[in-house]
Amino acid sequence: MNPNIFREYDIRGVYPETINETVAYTIGRSYGSYLREKLNQTTCIVSHDNRLSSPSLAAYLTKGITDSGLNVYNYGLTTTPMHYYARYIHNIYGIMITASHNPKDDNGFKFSFDNLANARGDMITDFKNYTFAGKFLTGNGTVSSGNITDKYVEFIRYGLEFGRRKRKVVIDLGNGTTSIVARKVFEKINVDFEILYEESDGRFPNHHPDPSVEANLEALKKQVLKSKADCGIAFDGDGDRLGIVDDQGHVVPSDHFMILIIRNIINNVKNKTFLYDVKCSKAVEDEIKRLGGTPLCYRTGASFTQAKVKEDDLPFGGEYSGHFYFRDKVADVGSGIYAGLRLLEILSKTPASLSKLLSDIPKYYSTAEIKFPAKDETKFDVVKQIIEFCETKKWVLNTIDGVRVNFNNGWALVRASNTGPNIIMRCEATTEEGLENLKTIFTNIIHAFNK
Repeated sequence: MNPNIFREYDIRGVYPETINETVAYTIGRSYGSYLREKLNQTTCIVSHDNRLSSPSLAAYLTKGITDSGLNVYNYGLTTTPMHYYARYIHNIYGIMITASHNPKDDNGFKFSFDNLANARGDMITDFKNYTFAGKFLTGNGTVSSGNITDKYVEFIRYGLEFGRRKRKVVIDLGNGTTSIVARKVFEKINVDFEILYEESDGRFPNHHPDPSVEANLEALKKQVLKSKADCGIAFDGDGDRLGIVDDQGHVVPSDHFMILIIRNIINNVKNKTFLYDVKCSKAVEDEIKRLGGTPLCYRTGASFTQAKVKEDDLPFGGEYSGHFYFRDKVADVGSGIYAGLRLLEILSKTPASLSKLLSDIPKYYSTAEIKFPAKDETKFDVVKQIIEFCETKKWVLNTIDGVRVNFNNGWALVRASNTGPNIIMRCEATTEEGLENLKTIFTNIIHAFNK
């Protein structure tokens, strides 16, 4: 087993080179043994997305778990948020087989050891060491099957209060796993909708289902304009990320959507602390402070974000990548569909267009995420060297996740990707000239250390 498949918040690799049926069985033996031996559990949940390799991996994973003596609730094909909901209602842990937004040939495992979020950081290191030690328990666990689709559809509608305006939305499912549930949700909501790429197809034949990349939203942008829709929304392969297009056919940055949500809920919540990750625009911090709230800049990673929002009982937190967690109405399960419903709920109560609602957000100039190829074995060490270099410059640093270097006219972020062999850079400035300067400076720094 390649040790590099154990990442900061999941297990992930390429099928069948580093993730395959043998690996799945071993992970199952280890996970079942770990839950029995260390956490005194008797049962876990197993679910999978619609990637072509997922059903086979699920079968071997389940066999490994039951051979360790742990019982399995098998929920089969679900979105990741549906899997979270199954864990929530049973109050037990589980494994979701998915590679989320990664390319179609990738696959992996999101797994949990507590009720806050997926395993993360030291939890995964400990599980990795336990797995490679290979001292697994044996037994004859049982398998039972279930379906939570109808319950889940009702759950994510709970607490929503739509206004009188019936808005029109185009929904791009990208042939991902949300295709099994999206229509059932939106048929129960007071909206007009049309769906693109609704067929569940793990080959993702129309475009890659990662809404954080604008190139994947081209069809959605065109259809929003053609249909004169109020907005467009898109989800990633396993349904826990949201991408948005406004009525003008422009992609809405995730941090701008976060500002819209915070504006909408801040007067209705007691805890006015809102979480955003280090990739987000300074506009988020500016707006939270302007509204009288407390900004909390935190590390990137859905597992870390979700756990922190729950631990601190924050009303809302999100990431630039499109993960959003709401706790102002009901304990959310990290659903892209639910985040989309919250957007439509806001639009149903105002005559203003989405582009108008976002037009007064403070203007900064920023890059998209820029990826520099880097070996998994060395990328964290490279970032460590860059941090040490920045410290010698006496710059103002935030090192909660890589390094975010703050200047009077902007900031630059350099961090190691936790989902692929890359170093990530993102820059933002008050002027276009300042942005180009930061981009040049930090590109050169990365090249100097990333040999």
